[in-house]
Amino acid sequence: MEIDYLAVFLAALSGFILGGLWYSPILFGKAWQKEVGLSDEQIQSGNMAKVFGISFLLSLLAAFVFHMFLGPDIDMATGALYGLLAGVAWVGSSFGINYLFEQKSLRLFGINAGYHSLQFMLIGLVLGAV
Repeated sequence: MEIDYLAVFLAALSGFILGGLWYSPILFGKAWQKEVGLSDEQIQSGNMAKVFGISFLLSLLAAFVFHMFLGPDIDMATGALYGLLAGVAWVGSSFGINYLFEQKSLRLFGINAGYHSLQFMLIGLVLGAV
């Protein structure tokens, strides 16, 4: 299979940037923090280089494999649609199953599943555009 590594990198970067915005205080950061029970001090005490570095590597992995699923001849609209469907149906439903058994809140489900649904939509859009 032909892999467009620039497209994969840009798709991963777009999802990573979306995550930075999504989980920031501007959008859902404080609500997410409350739902998972982490204080500002706990978050700041983490190894942020490790967290962000590994998160970006995982974003690269997600974009790479999604590129393999979509193939080389995908347009922006179809990539975005397939990404949204993958995010909602595969990732969101998987979170939903876990969250039901773990008795986590619907609010946390909405924050996390919403991010990943938009993340994959954006990945598909970028893969289709490049």
